[in-house]
Amino acid sequence: MKTVEELYKELTKKITEKNPESKTVAEIEKGVHFIGKKILEEAGEVWLASEYEDKDRCAEEISQCIYHLLVMAIARDIPLEDIYRFL
Repeated sequence: MKTVEELYKELTKKITEKNPESKTVAEIEKGVHFIGKKILEEAGEVWLASEYEDKDRCAEEISQCIYHLLVMAIARDIPLEDIYRFL
């Protein structure tokens, strides 16, 4: 288990190291349009899991959505502090 801050740091490190086997690196290289589509897909899955699945499945879908949101933040060079200003 990790926090949003820990995940952001881990993803930033993966992207900086440019590991060719990393799915995160591949997603960044595909660009913000691709990442945006993943966010929309995951948001839909959150909604469906909220309607029809148990709490664990819903939590899993929410975590995947958060992952893609963080990838987008990194792709756009937005630090967590900038996001937190609006929470």
